[in-house]
Amino acid sequence: MPSPPRPRSRMRRRGTLVAGIAGIVAGSLSGISPVQAAQPQPALTACPSNVEGKATCYKGQDANGAFYAIAVPKHWNGSLIVHAHGGPDLGEGSDPERSTSDLDRWSVMVDEGYAWAGSSYRRGGYGTRMAAVDTENLRRLFVDEFGKPERTYVHGQSWGGNVAAKVVEKYGKKQGPYDGALLTNGVLAGGSRGYDYRVDLRAVYQYYCQNLPLPSEPQYPLWQGLRPASTLTTAGLRARLQECTGYASAPQERTPLQQRNLDDILTVTHIPERTLESHLRFSVFTFRDIVHNRLGDRNPFSNDGVWYSGSHDDKALNAGVERFSADPDAQRDLSYDSDLTGQVSIPVLTMHAINDPTAFVEHEAAYGATLKNAHRDKNLVQTFTNESEHSELSNAEYANSVASLAAWVRTGKKPTPQSIASSCASFDRTYGTGCFYDADFRPLPYDSRVRPRPGGLSWPAMTASQEKSWSRLDGVGIVP
Repeated sequence: MPSPPRPRSRMRRRGTLVAGIAGIVAGSLSGISPVQAAQPQPALTACPSNVEGKATCYKGQDANGAFYAIAVPKHWNGSLIVHAHGGPDLGEGSDPERSTSDLDRWSVMVDEGYAWAGSSYRRGGYGTRMAAVDTENLRRLFVDEFGKPERTYVHGQSWGGNVAAKVVEKYGKKQGPYDGALLTNGVLAGGSRGYDYRVDLRAVYQYYCQNLPLPSEPQYPLWQGLRPASTLTTAGLRARLQECTGYASAPQERTPLQQRNLDDILTVTHIPERTLESHLRFSVFTFRDIVHNRLGDRNPFSNDGVWYSGSHDDKALNAGVERFSADPDAQRDLSYDSDLTGQVSIPVLTMHAINDPTAFVEHEAAYGATLKNAHRDKNLVQTFTNESEHSELSNAEYANSVASLAAWVRTGKKPTPQSIASSCASFDRTYGTGCFYDADFRPLPYDSRVRPRPGGLSWPAMTASQEKSWSRLDGVGIVP
């Protein structure tokens, strides 16, 4: 399928748009329609540096306010990859630069001949279903402008893996618009349990450091992350973390108390030292967004009954750490927004760095258990690599993964971790970034890494029947 020089005209598109409106609205979230009005036409734009000369690029803002970027290769293979970005980024509106920078970062997909489309979502902040709707909306916009691709795949990394997995469950039906999904370093345990290690970090950090909040500041429950009116900045957070732990200093420059605080926090929470600051930032600022902006100041988090161990004095820690229990309705709303049911009808391939310091590899164990419980694990292949970064894996592996997924979709023959690992070398001859698969690796259960909540949700965190019964939540709470 050749690359069109420009989008279809508004007149040619109008019939397709009007004919599809009823079906779009009927299948959308109540109050969050994939298409709420006629979509503004994308505009030609200069491609980012890694795509320059290889594709025709477009940008625009959809009817819901989400900025997006599109690239159609000069030698298009006829298929489309719709990208779901991670984060979530915090902010009031859609970031006009996010989708363009994502295109530059994921240029390997364009190099492999795929058209690429990525949404910046209609706003910053948490909302997995909102992001899934915006992702699907962009796919529809692409079809309306350029015609239906031969095949369509959804790709998500980090929190975008959660978004893409939600796209698969909501829109990826047999004979539906998506043919397969690639989830890389995905946060696949869902929001109701997927952030429990950050819940623990928030409580354990405050026990040792006593500076979030300071004794002189207005006090608030730690499950809020940060009180709504606080003006604390990320720089201020880093300064407090440094004061308590000396994390940014060489070990020999830390005081004995700083070193003991740092050792205790890391050992108890199982969080790597190099990502301590980013995890704490999430447990402060993103938790505030979830609780205050999305859940109406209700608490979805719990550490009640959790026994913390590995410190220099576990008895004192467990006696003194702040405890809190989740509001069941808030936990339900967060679960509905972000947990997964395993109702997967199309091929899903995952790739995860074994030493991912941000989305621990045990997220894959949670996702595998969810699909197995739903009797849909026949649609899942999980691969693992001996890498240690979260935000980016080897380009040879991305290219290999997309090719393996496409072959699975095209032939119906399910690949194995071994077959995927063995096919990577041919792509590495092009990209030279290495192939680091461990075809025999299997992650331990999620609860082996993240302390379970007594009486909490068990996998799958949300069943298909709950998905149906909770659908009345669409348009309220965390979803908009």
